[in-house]
Amino acid sequence: MIVDGPAADSVPARLLAPEPGWTTRADVVVVGSGIAGLTAALRIHTGLVHAGLPDHRVMVVTKDVLDAGSTQWAQGGIAAALGPGDTPEQHEWDTLVAGAGACDREAVRALVTEGPEAVRELIALGTQFDHHPDGELSLTREGGHHRDRIAHAGGDATGAEIQRALIAAVQRTPEIEVIPHALAVDLLLDADGGVAGATLHVMGEGQRDGVGAVHCRALVLASGGLGQVFSQTTNPAVTTGDGMALALRGGAVLRDLEFVQFHPTVMYLGPDSRGQQPLVSEAVRGEGAFLVDFEGTRFMQGQHELADLAPRDVVAKAITRRMEETGRPHMWLDARHLGAEFWEKRFPTILATTRSHGVDPVTELIPVAPACHYASGGVATDLWGRTTVPGLYATGEAACSGVHGANRLASNSLLEGLVFSRRIADVLPSELRPWSDPVADPRVPGLVAGDQRRRLQETMTAQVGVLRSADGMKLAAETLASIRADGATEVVDLEAWETTNLLTVSVALTEAARQREETRGSHWREDFPERDDARWSGHFDATAHDQRLSLEFRPAAPSDVAPEEGVPA
Repeated sequence: MIVDGPAADSVPARLLAPEPGWTTRADVVVVGSGIAGLTAALRIHTGLVHAGLPDHRVMVVTKDVLDAGSTQWAQGGIAAALGPGDTPEQHEWDTLVAGAGACDREAVRALVTEGPEAVRELIALGTQFDHHPDGELSLTREGGHHRDRIAHAGGDATGAEIQRALIAAVQRTPEIEVIPHALAVDLLLDADGGVAGATLHVMGEGQRDGVGAVHCRALVLASGGLGQVFSQTTNPAVTTGDGMALALRGGAVLRDLEFVQFHPTVMYLGPDSRGQQPLVSEAVRGEGAFLVDFEGTRFMQGQHELADLAPRDVVAKAITRRMEETGRPHMWLDARHLGAEFWEKRFPTILATTRSHGVDPVTELIPVAPACHYASGGVATDLWGRTTVPGLYATGEAACSGVHGANRLASNSLLEGLVFSRRIADVLPSELRPWSDPVADPRVPGLVAGDQRRRLQETMTAQVGVLRSADGMKLAAETLASIRADGATEVVDLEAWETTNLLTVSVALTEAARQREETRGSHWREDFPERDDARWSGHFDATAHDQRLSLEFRPAAPSDVAPEEGVPA
C-alpha cells in the first residue's frame, strides 16, 4: 500500500552530491567496521582465495576509524550455548520468547546452532574472553535468558576486546584495504538494477579526498543502526541510519523498523542531556543488581517470572510506567551490595564511567531511565544475507535477518553479526556477479539541512519513543513533513547527508509504527495495549518509489509465532 501520511513523500530519491572526482575498483566493498563488517571482510577474503580468485580486492569503508562504531561499546557480552547443561534449543526458545512472535524461526535456528562454533573461532582469532581460575570460560546471565550463556571480556569490555582482535586480523591481511573517514552516499546501479558500486565521501588527506566512486561486484552493508534518530541513545554519533537509508533509496526493502529497543538501564544525566548516554549493562542485573523506585520499592517483583532479569521491553515499560506514576524523571539501580572488589573486577568500565559522572555505585544508587539502544529491524535479508537488490548484502544491526523479531534478546546482537557475516561469506564467492557499468541516475536528488537534526530527534523521542499513540505519531509525521519542507537545502555537507538519512529512516519507522495497532515487544502502543496475533502477526516492509514510501504487511509463517513466555519443555 502507498502510505498517505503527511511525511510519506519525504524520502529523497538520492542524496545531492558533487559528481565523483575519482574512481577506484574492488571486487567486494564492505561498509562498516564493527564485528559484522570486519568478520565479513575477513571471511570473504578467505572464501575468494578458496574459490580460486587470488588476485581479488576487498575494501572496508568506515565512517570514522576502525573502532569507532557500536561494537566497541558492547559491555555485556556475546550469547552462545557454551556452558554445561545449555543447548542451542534452549537458546532458541529464549530468543523466540523475547522476539514476541516476530522472529524468523529458521534464522534463529541458524544463529543458535552456528553460534558456539563462531565464538570459538573468535577465540582462535585471538579474542581474550574472561575465564575462571580453573580455565573454564566465564559465563553470566542477562535479561530473558534462562541459562548462564553470556561470554564476556575484560569484565564489561567485551565489544572492545572483540574489536581489537578483529582489527588486528584485518591489519595482518594486506588484501583488505581500509578506507577510513568515508561515508557511503548512494548505491550505483547497473541496467538490471543490481549493484555496480557506490559513491563515497572521504573526509581526510590524500588522493581520495572529497566525493568519488568505487566500482564493485558486490557490496555488504554492515553500517550499524539508527540510534541518532532519537535525542537520547546509547549509540555513538556515527549511527545515523546511513546504510538503511542508502539501501531504501537503492531499491531494497526495510523491514520491522518499528521495533526499536530502548535499553531500560541507561544512566540518567539530567533533563538537558543529549546524544550518546552511558549504558549500565544488563549484566549488572545479571550479577544481582535490582531496580527500585524513590521509595526503595523493588517494583519488578510480580511484573514477570524473571523479575529484574525480564526481557528488555518488559523492564523498559515497567520503569516508564513507574516514572509516569510517580512523576519522577528516572528510577534507581541498586548494586551497592556487589561490593568494591567485585565492581572493580567485573565492571571496571561502568564503574569508571559512573564515577566520572559523580556517582559511585559501590556506595550510591545509580539513576537510570530507558534510552534508544538497538534497531531490531533494518534491511530485509534472507538466511544468507542477500537483500532484494542483486549484489547487495546486509548484516549486523543494519540488517533485518529475522533473528530479533519485536525485541532483541540480550547479547544476541554481537552473535548475529558474527554468524550472518560468516553466512554471507559462505555464499558470496560462488555468486559474485560480473563487472557491470553503472547507469546514469535521472532521479532528482535532495537534502535536508543539518540544523534540522535536533528538532527531528526531539520529535522522535517525544512521539515515537518508548510510549506511542496514534495522536503522537500523527504529530510526528506532520513534523517530519515540515522538516523536509522547511529544511530543504542545496548546501552539501556531512551534516546534511546525515540529517537526510535520519529523516528517511524516521519516516519509515514512524509510518510502520502508526500502522501496527497493537503492542508487541519493543513496540508499545498506549491506545492498543495488547498483542494481537490475529491481525498483526507479521512484518511491515517499506520500499521507496518516486520519493514516496510504500508499506506492505507480510503475514508471518505459522511456525514463527512463538509463545509469549515460559521455558522449553
